[in-house]
Amino acid sequence: MKSVNIPAIAVQRLTLYARNLALLDQKGMEVVSSAGLADICGVNPAQIRKDLGYFGQFGIRGVGYYVKELAYEIRKILGLEKEWRLALVGVGNLGSALLRHAQFLDQSYTFVAAFERDPKRIGMQVGQITVAPVKALKRLVKDKGVEIGVIAIGPRWAQQVADEFVGAGVRGILNFTPVQLRCPSDLHVENVDFTRMLDMLCYRLTLNQ
Repeated sequence: MKSVNIPAIAVQRLTLYARNLALLDQKGMEVVSSAGLADICGVNPAQIRKDLGYFGQFGIRGVGYYVKELAYEIRKILGLEKEWRLALVGVGNLGSALLRHAQFLDQSYTFVAAFERDPKRIGMQVGQITVAPVKALKRLVKDKGVEIGVIAIGPRWAQQVADEFVGAGVRGILNFTPVQLRCPSDLHVENVDFTRMLDMLCYRLTLNQ
């Protein structure tokens, strides 16, 4: 599927729709109107129709959306109909929490390996994963078919770890460090910067004082 001219924010909202549709499905709701889904997601109905319109025609005029069917279609658009295998580098507080609570992630995401530079953490069992040394990264990433690398190590080592992931053939990196990684243009990087998010939140709070 091509994403040409589709705003990134529209794709981000798809994940919001998918999560809420899953909750509605769990409650046994079969049909939801665009207004009903919009209210749950905190957007307006026109926005939902516009976002979905980038990918095709969904729903029935005067009826709404079939919950299970739309949830399936959005998951297919997002590529969540398959299992994505993840490897983590950095088993500190954040990394350990990610591994221990992996069962709360979408069922499409599975951590299959974790790595550390700190000798004291190598060999630890965290959740279902035994922590391996970073020097084993390239071999295990290839052996376990990892497609997404997760970096939760200190900023000093972030670029080096990214280079290791690139060399191992991962397709994407989720970066929890503040470092702007230098990676090939065909490798996708998503940055999770808590400080930047807090800065934005504080800015908005300051405007409202």
